[in-house]
Order: sequence, then structure tokens, then C-alpha cells
Amino acid sequence: MQFTNSVNAKEGRVDVSLVIQQRLKELGLEQRDLAAAAQVTESYISQLLTRKKAPPAANRTDIYEKMNVFLKLPKGHLSAIAEAQRHEEWKKTWATPPAPLYREVRDLIVRKCNPGRQKQVLQIFEQQAFGELERLVTQKLLDVAKRTARAELEHERLLRRAARLRKQSYEEARTVILEFLDTDVFSISAAHCAAFLAPLIESWDIDLATFAIRVSLHHPPSPVQTVSFQFIERDEEAQSPVQPGFREFLRLPDLSSGATEEELDFLRNLKFNRRRPTAIFYYRQLQTLRDPLHFHDASSLQLHKRRDASGTEKHNQLDSRKKAIRRWDRNSARPIA
Repeated sequence: MQFTNSVNAKEGRVDVSLVIQQRLKELGLEQRDLAAAAQVTESYISQLLTRKKAPPAANRTDIYEKMNVFLKLPKGHLSAIAEAQRHEEWKKTWATPPAPLYREVRDLIVRKCNPGRQKQVLQIFEQQAFGELERLVTQKLLDVAKRTARAELEHERLLRRAARLRKQSYEEARTVILEFLDTDVFSISAAHCAAFLAPLIESWDIDLATFAIRVSLHHPPSPVQTVSFQFIERDEEAQSPVQPGFREFLRLPDLSSGATEEELDFLRNLKFNRRRPTAIFYYRQLQTLRDPLHFHDASSLQLHKRRDASGTEKHNQLDSRKKAIRRWDRNSARPIA
């Protein structure tokens, strides 16, 4: 099967909207059909196809793969074109000095700042139209808000409930979040602030000596109350080396199989002064991490979801690990030749 050319011959550039329009025409479909398949509003699709809205970044949205399936395009086809188009636009505008934020956006950022530091922060902001500190703070507040918005997007039941509370359709609620996830510090609007930052961010503070930022959140909508960002100097040579016991733990699949990246990072970064842990130590630490009794909130702090297994399978797993421990004991007890 041949697919439409992804280059706008008239303008000589990569164009997502042209590809989508041509595929809709070839398949005899309408914009509203595509909107329903992508679970967004028809208005959003219309603005995308008429180029009133730039194509969103592929890593910030899930609509491209929904569109690929609906338009019978190869996996990743539209997202690749979108990234190429965004790159071309970026090359044209990268040298343009950043424009200042909307006044309402800056006012909200300053208003949410710790009262004891508001005056100092405002003076720094006003020295430049959109200086480094203002971009840094705005980006971090955006990151926090996007994390909550993305979590809401991934849970259809929660999103439908939120849509009813906001008197929106499910597609409208999805569209609003998708547009917000594609926002950056150069395109954030007063509407984004009203919909996401204002109800989520309770306050923020910054240490102007270290640039450590602390953000306090309203609960709900956020499941956490505080988020901190720190910028520290690290001496790579002074970092603790990987322990021999940890390397041995990794080499023994009966001990380390099934460990997640998050669990391995935790075990790898354990610090020791004089004592040198063995592979068995890391195995037991792994089991400790997986035991919900060791955490106050097992639903959110458990680092590993155990696979469902029958009693026979669990017995075999336990027996295999016991054998691995006995082999390790025998090998470690052998005198070195």
C-alpha cells in the first residue's frame, strides 16, 4: 500500500495536516469521524487541519497512534512527520528573543510565591522581559501541573468524573488536557493558569543561593502535598562504586530475576562505609522492598507488583531461590586457590 506524500509541494515543507486531509479524502471519511476516533473535539481536529494549531509534540500526546490506526497508516507515521514539522518550525524561530509571559501568568506565578520572597522575586522578574529565573520557576510549576494532568488523562473513569464536574463532555476534557500537555513556558496562557496552575499550586518558594525550589500543592486534586527540585554540584569521581555483591546479585538470575529498574536503582545506590554486602543481602533487601507491610501506603509506595501465581508456581520459585542461596553459600565457602 502506498501512502500520501508527507511534503506540502506548494510550500516545500513537511506537513501533518496535509497527510491527514489526504487520507480522510482517500478513505471517504470526515473530520468528525477522526475526532471520535482520537477522542477529542471536532474543533480541535479542525484547528489542527487548518494549521491554526501547531501539531503537538509526539511525546506529549496519545492522539497520533489513535489517528494512525483510524487512517490505516503505519505505526509511528504521523508522530514522525509531526516531529519533523516541529523541528523545521523551531529552526525558523530559535533565534527570536523569548516574548514576555502574559501579565496574568506572571501575576499568578508571583502571587503563589512565598510572601516573604515575593518582592525580591518580582524585582528579578522585571529586570528582564522573560529572564532565566522566571523561565526556570514557570517550567517547574508547569512540570508539576502536567504530572497531575497526565495522571488524570490515563484514568478514564477519573477523567469522566472530572468532566461531569466541569460540565464538559469526555472528549472536551481530554482535548483540554492534551492541549495543556503540549504547552511550554513560551506558550502558556492565562487560560492554562486558570484551569491547571491556580487550582493545583498552593505556593512555591526558592532558595536564590542554590536555586532549590519547593512547591506546595492543594490536596485534592494532587495526591501529594509537596514537590521539591534541587540543583547540586556532583563530583563524579567521588560517587560510590558499584558493590561487588551487587554485581554478583545481578549475575544470579534466581536472586535478581523480575527486579524492576526502580528497585535496581534503589539497591545500586545503597551506601556503605566499611562493610561489604553480599548478593544475599541485596536479595533480602529486594524482598523487603516488595513487602507491603513495610510501607504505610502499600497501594502507592509498593515498588513492585507481584505476579499472580498458583501455589505450585510460588513453591517452585521459593525452592529455586533456596537452591540458589545454597549454591552461593557453597561457592563463597570454597578456599581461594
